[in-house]
Amino acid sequence: MTNAQVVDTSKVYGERRDSLKAAVFVGQQKDGISKGKDIRTEIISTSGLQKMACCNLAESFENSASVTVGYSDAATGARQIRLLGLSGTYTQMLDENRPVLRGVTSPFGLSYVPGPWLESIQIAKGSPSVINGLESMTGQINLEHKKPTEEKPLFIQASMMSDSKADLNVTSAWRLSPTLYTIFLGHADGNFRSFDMNMDGFMDDPRMLQLNVANRWLYYTPDLQVRWGFHAVKDHRHGGQEGYDKDEDPISGRLWGTDINNTLLDGYIKVGKPLREDGSASIAAILDYSFQKSDSWFGFNSYAPRQRSGFVNLLYRNQLNESHDFTVGLSGMVDGIEETVANMPYSSFRKLAAYLPPLVPLATTSSLLASGGPYGEYTFHSGETFTSIIGARAEYFHNGDDKSEGGFKVAPRMTVKYSPAEWVTLRANGGRGLRFSNPFSDNIGIFSTNKLISPHYPSGHPLEDSWTYGGNLTFSVPFGEGETTLSLDYFRTRFVREVAVDYEQMDHYVNGYYSLIHLFVPEGLHSVSDNFQVDLSAEPFERFTVSVTARYTDAKSPTFDGTMVEKPMTGRFKGVLNLQYKTNLSKWIFDFTASVNGSARVYEFMNHVTDENGKPYYKDGRTPVYPLLFAQVTRRFKGFDLYVGGENLTGFTQRQVIIGDHSMYGFDASCVWGPIMGRKVIVGMRMTLWR
Repeated sequence: MTNAQVVDTSKVYGERRDSLKAAVFVGQQKDGISKGKDIRTEIISTSGLQKMACCNLAESFENSASVTVGYSDAATGARQIRLLGLSGTYTQMLDENRPVLRGVTSPFGLSYVPGPWLESIQIAKGSPSVINGLESMTGQINLEHKKPTEEKPLFIQASMMSDSKADLNVTSAWRLSPTLYTIFLGHADGNFRSFDMNMDGFMDDPRMLQLNVANRWLYYTPDLQVRWGFHAVKDHRHGGQEGYDKDEDPISGRLWGTDINNTLLDGYIKVGKPLREDGSASIAAILDYSFQKSDSWFGFNSYAPRQRSGFVNLLYRNQLNESHDFTVGLSGMVDGIEETVANMPYSSFRKLAAYLPPLVPLATTSSLLASGGPYGEYTFHSGETFTSIIGARAEYFHNGDDKSEGGFKVAPRMTVKYSPAEWVTLRANGGRGLRFSNPFSDNIGIFSTNKLISPHYPSGHPLEDSWTYGGNLTFSVPFGEGETTLSLDYFRTRFVREVAVDYEQMDHYVNGYYSLIHLFVPEGLHSVSDNFQVDLSAEPFERFTVSVTARYTDAKSPTFDGTMVEKPMTGRFKGVLNLQYKTNLSKWIFDFTASVNGSARVYEFMNHVTDENGKPYYKDGRTPVYPLLFAQVTRRFKGFDLYVGGENLTGFTQRQVIIGDHSMYGFDASCVWGPIMGRKVIVGMRMTLWR
């Protein structure tokens, strides 16, 4: 690209001179709802990421009500997000326009993006641009990493938590010639010891060690821009009961635990060439290849997937004038997935085999999934008052397991932005989303049980289909030291086809009952989620900022027996208050975040859980409302920061995280709705060497 700014036709990520086809304009960003974006977009900047004494992407959303982060189970440490009340598997993760953290990586992928590597995060709700594919069913989360053009030859961040978790990040950017730049990013974290604060015999957090490196390059001239790089992760986790050995205990049943080894390799290249000197017309190509594998044991269950993925996107953009802009392109994606799955009950339960329905046995399956086709997007601007974006993709889906799962699908999407006055903006968007499901990795928590998994779907990776639509109304009025912003959202997602999971069904055999986890494609029933959100941000006086967010979710999902119920383990509401005060010249920074988390319907079998006095723990079949408090104090020196922070200051934790005895049928470590770890203190430092 040229030195001219490149307009982002997706209108999701804004503009940036040194990026291929979309990112964020160079300069200081303001956290919160972006006023200039055409689609409803929440921005978390570098300073916003530093408000929490966090270490990775999963821990970066605690001060956001849009995204809810929780554990998939009580043993693996896998963190999962929810956007618009639905699993994060329906949120497309992008690394500067490249789809990432897909498939078998998704259960642990959030922990593979260190916060200090990031320049910003943009959360776009609803149905964004078709340019990046159709897997964005509830929205997109785009990650902007630090750039090779940074003026920082060295940046070091290190922290230590009271639970013995240590974290180290190093980034180093260099200009090797007038046209060649590179940046190295390194990360390591691990636990030195484990804790069992709730005294249930299981580690609250797994012992783990992660090594994570990336290298990014930029070749830049006025006539050509080339970006390329790689990312590699090695991750080992060992959780559950102390002394668990995957080579012994799945046979003896003496102990229950998890032993997980994950590997991720990714390489990419992006090429862009302007066709006009002002950058108003350009061609670009994006290519990506990734390999990911996991060798995982969960007690007697094992899951060992391998995935090789390739992605290519060729596009042409032409800005005809200030009012008319269009992008056309051709893209495709191929996934080769091999899965070895074992769901084997202990020997004392194997006598039931003659009475059980089809279950997941010890088996290896191979699948070839592919999708691709042309797309186009047209943008019309009428000054600063009105913008409309109309896009569509004609995608062909190929499923090697079942030809009926494929074929051509047409997916339209539309975005409208209207600003009748400078202080008010109305946005609306809607469209179709499509993705091949990964039933096991999408629902990794099903392996953290002694229950039997019963699949009911036509192929290994059914095609899921949904429609999402909604809107946003934003008001900005002068108040205090700047503008006070009030934002009102509503979004609705409705599935036409999905792979649902039902933990709550009981079935019977000759002499009693057993519990199954059903994975199935509902017939005639459709999951639906309605989301309402209010955001308020202000700076009442100089250097003091306040933001308040409240979200309400009404989500319903089908059961295997053909009824619709409130989606279990999904909080109905969440409220977040964030306060920040900076002294003169920002020498001292004080951050405080408080959240209140609403109740969720629990699985029916959890209604039998009792407290130490024998009373039902879940009154009316719902989790309690609980608060979370975070605080951090930062002292800044020239090129050096020291900070101390606290997480979960109230010490609230979920009781009875583990349900049942691991040696008995019905044991379940996946019923997590709240914090597992209690109060934690974090001490850290950041050192920056400027060029």
